[in-house]
Amino acid sequence: MATQKDVQQFLTALRARVTPEKAGLTVFGGERRVPGLRREEVAQLAGVSTAYYTRMERGDLGGVSDSVLFALVRALQLDEAESAHLFDLARAATGPRRETRTKPEARVSPLIAQLLDTMRDVPALAMNRVTTVVGSNALGRALFPHLFPADAAPVNSARSMFLDERAKDFYPDWETSAREGVSALRLLAGQDPTDRALMALVGELATRSADFRTWWGGHTVRTHTTGTKRINHPVVGEITLAYGTLVVPSSSIVIATYLAEPGSASADALDLLRSWAAPPLGAAAQSR
Repeated sequence: MATQKDVQQFLTALRARVTPEKAGLTVFGGERRVPGLRREEVAQLAGVSTAYYTRMERGDLGGVSDSVLFALVRALQLDEAESAHLFDLARAATGPRRETRTKPEARVSPLIAQLLDTMRDVPALAMNRVTTVVGSNALGRALFPHLFPADAAPVNSARSMFLDERAKDFYPDWETSAREGVSALRLLAGQDPTDRALMALVGELATRSADFRTWWGGHTVRTHTTGTKRINHPVVGEITLAYGTLVVPSSSIVIATYLAEPGSASADALDLLRSWAAPPLGAAAQSR
């Protein structure tokens, strides 16, 4: 991934969204040619020369101090995820150039697998850093059937979101969910631009999905650890669930769980899904 180009596009997009009024600047004169701040205005707000900021926006963050980066965070009004991404890009630009590498695949330990299985009333998925499902419980598989094809390994959720034609029907708020997925991958790319599996996934999605390609170029970064997801399930119909994620400290695995509001129609639908996914009584007795 071209870090220099990423820096250029990221800072340009951030500058364009901050108006002088939002930045607290008084503007004199006629119509402006740019929708957001000019380079010299960002430099003024950050307390650096225009030439120095221009150098940074052209993609050269090598040697830029933390104090200057924090000044940019304030000038461009970055949130926590955007700030972390800026520092990740600067770290990649300052250190020695590293070759792309294949990282060991994350695996679900027997303890985590047992934990997922014991969470029988809560749909749960375990995913690796590039959103491939590496573990689940029965209710998680029932809730997301498209991620679990028969007689095949679970599929990558980002690939499913952008390349499976059923996704837009399955997720009524497909664009919101898809954009969230892009921004999470963009944040991950800043953290480790040498990750070969991530590069391969991004390259494939950018080649095969115009939506992914457009949103990836927008350089939006966000963290999505909690939220609400609507699902148009093929068995129980539309269901709205609150989700939360937990990172397993010893690995890059993320566990996602889904809950319905008690007493709601979605809770009734989730109960129906539990019954549908439960093994037959004879099978349950034989497993003892």
